[in-house]
Amino acid sequence: MKVLLVEDEIKLGEYIKKGLSEAGFIVEHRATGLDGYHAMMTDTFNVIIMDVMLPDVSGFELVSNYRAAGKLTPVLFLTAKDELSDRVKGIEIGGDDYLTKPFAFAELIVRVKNLLRRANQADYQNTVLQLADLKLDIAKRMVHRSERSIKLTAKEFALLQFMLERQGEVLPRSVIASQVWDMNFDSDTNVIDVAIRRLRLKVDDEFETKLIHTVRGMGYKLEDNAANADSNESHKSTDSQIDLDSNLVSK
Repeated sequence: MKVLLVEDEIKLGEYIKKGLSEAGFIVEHRATGLDGYHAMMTDTFNVIIMDVMLPDVSGFELVSNYRAAGKLTPVLFLTAKDELSDRVKGIEIGGDDYLTKPFAFAELIVRVKNLLRRANQADYQNTVLQLADLKLDIAKRMVHRSERSIKLTAKEFALLQFMLERQGEVLPRSVIASQVWDMNFDSDTNVIDVAIRRLRLKVDDEFETKLIHTVRGMGYKLEDNAANADSNESHKSTDSQIDLDSNLVSK
């Protein structure tokens, strides 16, 4: 799940980002309203956490314009104001929830998860990503392969979900680092390779068909090569039959 946090208090923003990341979310933090609005309009998020009192433009105004553009992503407002009129205004202009500062981080997590459940609940509950006999249930936070339950850490789950969403694509280490770890990739670190190795131990090692593949010099790919091989053989068989039929026709 990808979260956009628009918060101008740097320390608070870093605290929220760290906590959400540890809970398994991918978090992008913007410190100004304009930067936040650009991210809202150009990228896709599952939840937006919006500070109301930003240095350049009000969070209320940003969300009002966002809703006017037809965007439906759930928005949780953060504010130091606890007046009823402000809470009502936030909901009226398109906010989905309202949390007053200071707040307990556990409450923030609960509210974010509630927004995720409420947003297109039926579709969300049925969101299952699958490749061959590997299934990942986003709503239930469960992974199975050949009906066997696989226990993953929050970060391993996020990594596998990202690879399933981009299955068949070659994913450079830099892309994995930015999308799953929200960090710039340093070629001197092996954090991505270690994470892939641990994921392989759980997802691949005990199964005959391997799904996680290393693309030398480029990155990693999640793909069912066995299925592709069967498809190629089928094409070859069809091509041979076409050649045979052509010969018969020519004779």
